Amino acid sequence: MKDIHRYDLPTGFHSWGHRLVGEQAQVRPAKWNRYRYSLPCSLGPEGTRLTGSEQHAALSRKAAAEGMVLLENNGILPLKCDTTVALFGIGSLDYLKCGGGSGMVYSRSVTNLFAGFAAKEPDYHVYEPLSSFYYHYALARLHQLGQNETFQEPDVPDAIVMDAAARASVAVITVYRFSGEGYDRKPEKGDFYLSDREEKLIRQVTEAFEHTVVVLNIGAPMDVSWIRDNPKIDGALLAWQAGMEGGSAIADILCGDVNPSGKLTDTFARRYDDYPSAQGYFESDDYVCYYEDIYVGYRYFETIPGAKEKVIYPFGYGLSYTRFALSQPEATPVGDNIRVHVTVKNVGKVAGREVVQVYYSAPQGKLGKSALELAAFHKTCLLAPGEQEAVELSFPVASMASYDDLGKCAPSCYVLEQGNYRFFAGTNCRELQQALWQYSVKEEFRVVQQLSRQCFPHMLKKRMGSNGSFQVLPACLSGEKVSRPERGPEPKADNDQVYMLEKVAEGEASLDTFVSQLSDEELIGLCSGIFTHGVDNTGGIGGIDRLGIPPVMTADGPAGIRLEPETGIATTTWPSATLLACTWDPALITQVGAAGAAEAKENALGIWLAPGMNIHRNPLSGRNFEYFSEDPLLTGKMAAAFVRGVQSMGIAATPKHLACNNKETNRMHCDSRVSERALREIYLRPFELCVREGSPWLIMTAYNIINGQRCCESYELLENILRREWGYQGAVTSDWDVPCDQSECVLAGNDIRMPAGFPERLREALNEGKLDRNHLVYCVKHTLGLILKLD
Repeated sequence: MKDIHRYDLPTGFHSWGHRLVGEQAQVRPAKWNRYRYSLPCSLGPEGTRLTGSEQHAALSRKAAAEGMVLLENNGILPLKCDTTVALFGIGSLDYLKCGGGSGMVYSRSVTNLFAGFAAKEPDYHVYEPLSSFYYHYALARLHQLGQNETFQEPDVPDAIVMDAAARASVAVITVYRFSGEGYDRKPEKGDFYLSDREEKLIRQVTEAFEHTVVVLNIGAPMDVSWIRDNPKIDGALLAWQAGMEGGSAIADILCGDVNPSGKLTDTFARRYDDYPSAQGYFESDDYVCYYEDIYVGYRYFETIPGAKEKVIYPFGYGLSYTRFALSQPEATPVGDNIRVHVTVKNVGKVAGREVVQVYYSAPQGKLGKSALELAAFHKTCLLAPGEQEAVELSFPVASMASYDDLGKCAPSCYVLEQGNYRFFAGTNCRELQQALWQYSVKEEFRVVQQLSRQCFPHMLKKRMGSNGSFQVLPACLSGEKVSRPERGPEPKADNDQVYMLEKVAEGEASLDTFVSQLSDEELIGLCSGIFTHGVDNTGGIGGIDRLGIPPVMTADGPAGIRLEPETGIATTTWPSATLLACTWDPALITQVGAAGAAEAKENALGIWLAPGMNIHRNPLSGRNFEYFSEDPLLTGKMAAAFVRGVQSMGIAATPKHLACNNKETNRMHCDSRVSERALREIYLRPFELCVREGSPWLIMTAYNIINGQRCCESYELLENILRREWGYQGAVTSDWDVPCDQSECVLAGNDIRMPAGFPERLREALNEGKLDRNHLVYCVKHTLGLILKLD
């Protein structure tokens, strides 16, 4: 993949990127002037810029190290001082900071693993002839790479390997994988599995070296059985795609400057076919059937008979350079919540952090349940040897309820079924201690929340049960649609006075009064995106000068503010969402969100199209690196933390993609066929948590179809669930260039079609009576409400 910021090669090839320095005017604009005139500003200390700053690079490096996961260590790590390492694998130079598509961010520099180790001189040393071999190999082939390609692993001459083994005491092998928007990975060699050349390299190195460490620079799970099964591999670090400072963060961990504390947010199985969604994932480009139902990730591997043995690294797993002891958890009821108390003590020799994970196990009942579900978590502070921390976690009793979509207990309800609910605490889903106290439901079932049927499947024929067998589903059941309530007549502006939007912000006019001044054409315009201006490259919203509605531009890139290199503005590339989730540290995620939002604000961008938060249903989904986890609770908590950070800067976050965007192939027309129970418990729950705990100002709908209904045209999804059930008050935008009937979007409550709309279709729908003015007003008020919140 050709990417200018990976291949600027100064002498010594210590950095594969370049620095751009530009003068920026220091302006402190009045409200919205930054958007009207694309005014840059400086938010750093003493008028300095934060965009692409050393301060933000340091935060990116810190977050990267916090989220990397130590998979294996027989004592080789951390490396001893004065160690010479031989860096094998083209990925040691051609480091991948992020995935492709909207996640690709342009930064001033990118630190690869060679540069990370070179910065450790004179305490650590790199065997440079090997790195020089890779450098010249890459340089000669750079022009041959396509946009979404990485280098093929070269054959390393035996003479170089043997000389490296004679001069270096430890070999570090980097294996890397690239994926991106618009396509899915493949279950074949060179992608999910090692290529023949990679297998040959690993044989060469492990036979020649006494000590070998593996670094995985990947965006999503791949086959790791070769690590676990090879006794000659002494250590393995899952580095993910760790942003612009990833090479430095890897070296920090391998050299012991940082004690690894990341924990897996996905299960790593032995083979691709071991994942429950593997069967049928590539069955059709037109649909994908979610036959595994609620049994996604560890819910499958820890529940279904025979599945545990398929796991290499379980959910929540991660090693440290120290050891921790956890007390037996104490569970108690406190009102409508369950409280769990655990004491964590560092019983090792170096300072470190641990993640306390609390799970519950519900009785199987009539509905069937996962054997374990994550209920709460907490990452400790940095504990010195001998130091301990008392951890107290709580979660609602209602969060243990299951959704009954077929009426086995009570139709369209969340219910707690009869029996005992057990609680566990530990450091991953396999290493747990049970609390003595259990929560008991005496009645046959208890209704926690009464809802109505929404987004019910028409074409899903079966789903998995907790014993691994499949249940036949009824066909042709329709959702219980509720018609849109009547909208009252619009209030009119007093005395024909014209109010500017600033007057609404200042409390001198109501939003209803302001909207009544808009013509039908202006309403239609506000339901659609507008052209880019300033440094923006993705379009914006608003932009009606007559009434003082500013044009607010968007910024793409969950891994950072994505600007074109031609702007001369280099921004910070943050670690991938998956790595950030592996920190299990919402406070750190909030810091990253706020820092990224500051860069948007400095460049007059008001909306950041992040975070991505779809579930990791299948390891081959092309955009998994943009998303957090296979677990809905962890995903929702991390997304809410990110949103709070972004919006603390007066910039709108945009959780995406609502919902079931779990496959990139034919993503604009693929039908996700999923039971209502799985939809609510697995795929919608993260968004619900994000809405309730993060209060986002904007949400983006997905390209795909859910059970026959396009997401941006689904009244049941957007109005009945998002707004009525969850109480969402913000705006909703489509994904970019989604094929749709915009009049159906308006009726469904998808307020904005991006990056541009179909005004002629909306005029036609108004003339035909399919839409009335109040439908447009309903959407426009959400959009204006968003703009009013911007700083």
